[in-house]
Amino acid sequence: MNKKKIINDPVYGFITIPSELVFDLIQHPYVQRLRNIKQLGMTYLVYPGAIHSRFHHALGAMHLICLAIETLRSKGADISEEEEEAATVAILLHDIGHGPFSHALEHTIVEGISHEHISSLLMKKLNEEFNGRLTMAIEIFARRHPKKFLYQLVSGQLDIDRMDYLNRDSFFTGVSEGVIGFDRIIKMLDVKDDHLVVEEKGIYSIEKFLIARRLMYWQVYLHKTVIAAEQLLVKILERARELASAGTHLFATPDFAHFLYHSITRRDFNSDPVHLECFARLDDFDIYTSVKVWTRESDPILSTLCNNLVNRKLYQVEITNTSPPEELVEALAAEAMERYHVDEDEASYFVFTDTIKNNAYLTGNGNINLLMKDGSVRDIAEASDNANLEALAKTVKKYILCYDKQLK
Repeated sequence: MNKKKIINDPVYGFITIPSELVFDLIQHPYVQRLRNIKQLGMTYLVYPGAIHSRFHHALGAMHLICLAIETLRSKGADISEEEEEAATVAILLHDIGHGPFSHALEHTIVEGISHEHISSLLMKKLNEEFNGRLTMAIEIFARRHPKKFLYQLVSGQLDIDRMDYLNRDSFFTGVSEGVIGFDRIIKMLDVKDDHLVVEEKGIYSIEKFLIARRLMYWQVYLHKTVIAAEQLLVKILERARELASAGTHLFATPDFAHFLYHSITRRDFNSDPVHLECFARLDDFDIYTSVKVWTRESDPILSTLCNNLVNRKLYQVEITNTSPPEELVEALAAEAMERYHVDEDEASYFVFTDTIKNNAYLTGNGNINLLMKDGSVRDIAEASDNANLEALAKTVKKYILCYDKQLK
């Protein structure tokens, strides 16, 4: 069977599957499952085109890392064919641990466990199935490989993951501010003292990359209506779990029911493979099918929340630089208690506060370094004459107030 396939990607055009191992991994159910998980969760309720999947992103990242390795080799970097394949596998599989609706439900379905940890568990399982052929890929993913620049390509502040998702998310949302010169950035990559660097003449492309990332967070990932939709889905799952723990029978697919009716921790995931196998079959359809059925559930809170989501009656969201006044929150909660005949605790399904953060560039955390013409290496924030980069290096924290639109 010919496994050197060509795929027509809407962002990059024709891309090639580079090896038989990569082809076999793409065909595996763990990776195919990503077709049914939206890259941007509930964002399609704001930007209708944002229905691309984690599978799209995995293939795009696989393509870009092949281009990056080709560039680094042309500049003298020592990368064996085995290391190239391992880095390609690492980026292809970096998101296989994502749950339904991506980040929206990351800490709701399972407690205290990140998608990165679940990705590493699934990669170890795959390594057993493929007779140890993923060992080096796992070392790169876990930042244990001796060549630091390889794992910096997979996970860093200027990694292939970010290059693809910024380009892809801006393409599917139509938000042009997120478009980056990924091809120029890749051509400017080099290796100095085993670290990934960017040639000095690529400085403006990097500035654009960081600014694009910040703008995409405010315009897409942290858009107030996206927050409203994702928070509504989280509240639905919280209410469903509360009812399930009280013994209420709720419709759910078998794999979803496994997590709905059991509180499964990180330790459980590590000790019993049945949890991982159930998780590896979960996707957006399990959740949304349940939400549609729950619109007719006898519990008025759950049915109201589910009807609101299905009919796009989302929370009103106010984003401010300071914490919302307590008296306002209390007044809204009191109105919710009266309108929906709920107690003080249950009112939190209709009125609540939270915080959001936006940090486009973290200094001191795997910095983006420029290779200057004199051979020295400087951090982008120091080398740039763009005063905006100092602001980009600061974490912006904002407060959100969410409440049912029927209130106030």
